[in-house]
Amino acid sequence: MSNERPKPDALLTAIQKEEAANRRASALSERAGGNLLFNNLAEASKADNVTALTRLRSSPSGLVWAEARRRLAEFGPNELASQKPPAWPVVLWSALRHPFNGVLTVLAAVSLATGDLKAGIVMLSMIVLSAGLRFWQEMKSQVQAESLRKLVHNETTVLRAENKNVDRKPNALDHLASDIPTRELVPGDIVKLSAGDMIPADLRLLESRDMFVTQSALTGEAMPVEKYEPERKLKPSEPAMREGLPVEVLDSPHLLFMGSSIVSGTGRALVLATGNHTYFGAMAEQLTGKRPQTAFDRGVRSVSWLLIRFMLVMAPTVFLLNGLLKHDWLDAFLFAVAIAVGLTPEMLPMIVNANLARGAIAMSRQKTIVKHLHAIQNFGAMDLLCTDKTRTLTQDKVVLIRHLDSHGSESKRVLEHAYLNSLFQTGLKNLLDRAVIDRAEQLGLREVAKTWWKEDEIPFDFVRRRMSVVLRQSKKEHILICKGAVEEMLDICSEVDDEGRAKRLTEEFREQLKVLRDQLNEDGLRVVAVGYKRLPRDHPPVTVKDECNLVFSGFVAFLDPAKETTAEALRLLRDHGITVKILTGDNAIVARKICRDVGLDLQHIATGAEVEPLDDAALTELAERATIFAKLSPNQKARVVRVLKAHGHTVGFMGDGINDATALREADVGISVDSAVDVAKEAADVILLEKSLLVLERGVIEGRRTFGNVIKYIKMTASSNFGNVFSVLMASAFLPFLPMLAVQLLVQNLLYDFSQIAIPWDYMDEDFIKKPRQWSAGTIATFMVCIGPVSSLFDILTFWVMWHVFGANNAAKQSLFQSGWFIVGLLTQTLIVHMIRTEKIPFIQSTAAPVVLATTAAVMAIGIWLPFSPLASAIKLQPLPSGYFIYLPLVLLAYCLLTQLVKVFYIRRLRSWL
Repeated sequence: MSNERPKPDALLTAIQKEEAANRRASALSERAGGNLLFNNLAEASKADNVTALTRLRSSPSGLVWAEARRRLAEFGPNELASQKPPAWPVVLWSALRHPFNGVLTVLAAVSLATGDLKAGIVMLSMIVLSAGLRFWQEMKSQVQAESLRKLVHNETTVLRAENKNVDRKPNALDHLASDIPTRELVPGDIVKLSAGDMIPADLRLLESRDMFVTQSALTGEAMPVEKYEPERKLKPSEPAMREGLPVEVLDSPHLLFMGSSIVSGTGRALVLATGNHTYFGAMAEQLTGKRPQTAFDRGVRSVSWLLIRFMLVMAPTVFLLNGLLKHDWLDAFLFAVAIAVGLTPEMLPMIVNANLARGAIAMSRQKTIVKHLHAIQNFGAMDLLCTDKTRTLTQDKVVLIRHLDSHGSESKRVLEHAYLNSLFQTGLKNLLDRAVIDRAEQLGLREVAKTWWKEDEIPFDFVRRRMSVVLRQSKKEHILICKGAVEEMLDICSEVDDEGRAKRLTEEFREQLKVLRDQLNEDGLRVVAVGYKRLPRDHPPVTVKDECNLVFSGFVAFLDPAKETTAEALRLLRDHGITVKILTGDNAIVARKICRDVGLDLQHIATGAEVEPLDDAALTELAERATIFAKLSPNQKARVVRVLKAHGHTVGFMGDGINDATALREADVGISVDSAVDVAKEAADVILLEKSLLVLERGVIEGRRTFGNVIKYIKMTASSNFGNVFSVLMASAFLPFLPMLAVQLLVQNLLYDFSQIAIPWDYMDEDFIKKPRQWSAGTIATFMVCIGPVSSLFDILTFWVMWHVFGANNAAKQSLFQSGWFIVGLLTQTLIVHMIRTEKIPFIQSTAAPVVLATTAAVMAIGIWLPFSPLASAIKLQPLPSGYFIYLPLVLLAYCLLTQLVKVFYIRRLRSWL
């Protein structure tokens, strides 16, 4: 063996798939740097043991300790660079970084620079309140999410020698075994594996015995898969694909991957890659970049910039108009700043964050952790949910659901035969055996087993693919019961049990049994056959040769069943306008069976092989009509989510495996569960702490309530501000004085903002939460233009009344004019809260929450009181004559009636309101 030291760049080659056969994982593989001397994992899978050991500079006795320490220093520990939660300064900056906060900061600086200390402090307080609320809630959620992370210190058994001169015979290797921390594993190590072990790195088997591995976290397949070394001699009847390269490297029977675990069997394996260079590590590394923008981010940003652009146009217009007409540029400037503040929905960040925080608190009571606040609103906007199958829709456990005789009828006798075989076999029972035992004991067969004694057995092996036990009952003759793969069982059966009588197994009957087997497979069931044979009492110890001329008893069929709450949860989601699609790494047959079981409308099934060659346009068309995507790679799942988002959908993704992490991150709202792998929980926005999927429907309702309350504020503010600016422009053009002083406008704006603080706790009409709601800046602009001028009509009416009826028609009486418009403007703005919050008639068909009623009533009372209060002189208001209070209720009633009429017309024409 060469002593030449391996070059790091040769060891750090990419984990990739064979280009022709494994194109699905190419993007992932480019990120996954492997520390192995093979060009790819497919090559490692096909190499013989000598070649594999030579290429890794290892031996059957493993590495010497000195070389292992050198490699540990060179490649680093076998641990993932898990995505660390952001530090508090990053979270704080994220909370502060909002367009309106930027506008408020500039306006506050201008106000402070011009000596308007009160206005500056008010604006800065709004920034602190809004950003502080979001910072507090996100830090709290982050702490909760981190508490779910369980730090487990695992150990792995490796073969290590003190020097190279060690006896390398297989029976001399046991004394070389040492338990070391898994983080100290290095490429080239030889590890010993047994049932129950987690796979500590990416490995290549050197030898194995009866090894089954569950890879559900990686592939989505619930059933354990067989693993064996390349040198094992295959039975001629085994599928030819076992002798060549599998279509997917993950399907290779010779490779073991970090993140999977051993269900049964033992073996020795060569470490190919560790840490971030494993398939698992490459997946985790993909999650460290910037998260894609969600529907919530895009919606808030588009609405924010629409309103900011409106402000940037109107504030300079008011400044120039007043400066040119009244020739007092300083007053005009201060008034324009006040207009800019009034036009800026400065409470939007606070209203949004208060809504989201309230939703997160409500969800936490439903045993749900919301890691990212925007996920609450995205829940409500979601119109399409993509979900993995295993462990999300299904229980991730094997359950025996059918036990059929040769005619396809349910048979307790068949179950009894399978039960006795599984119960009396020696060694670790696999998932299928446990499922048989559980089902049989549920049906009361435990007592039956007490009458039987075990005499002998023939253990399972992967060549025969079956196992037998010999039992006796009292002094009766012995019976051999065999259970195994259907083809292998049919090969050794010459008779068939036909309602308790043994009949000859003809070729025609054999074909009928295969048809029955195929029908069960098409239902997504894994099928095992059972047979028996009576033996004389003095029969010698049984051998494999005795497994002949059996009586075919029947079939037992297994499934990973759907969770009890899945069907009801999917029905509720469908009732709320959400389409559900299955994106799974499992096969299409199993996915189709689950869809039927849970009542999911099955339209079209697509596979990863179909998805791979399609461009985005073709994939979008396929994604719109397909209900199930099967045999998808992790990158393909993320790509399907990405094209659906690009096509205008708000997409949720629910999954909990390593293979789901990329899609979870790509989705508008990623949903995982507390039992998920850490990588999936890190990528998710929401973590469900209970097994029931009904919490999804509750999340949708919370999201839609949150969206409704946010959109209420935006439409109230936008329409009210538009009406105010229109009124100001009209008044500025014809009045010899300002229609309202800057300080009065700021006080009015502050009181109006206070009336809206309670909106996050308002109710939403049932009709509103029945369907998904999307952000649309265009509809807000239309709403603003249609509803805003209504208030301007009554403002202009008030201008005329104050000028002609109450004589406020010169500069000396401008305080009276401004006080009259101050009250009317404030009260109409406050009433708009009730007019806009519902499509129905306010106070009659739909009433706001008590806290909203209280805040709006308080603001209206304060507004009427201010001109008569000791504060009036400070803001240059004055008491109004008694006749004004005859006009006030009339104008408010007329305003409400006209707004309701416009609302009805608007809904009829545009078929929407909020």
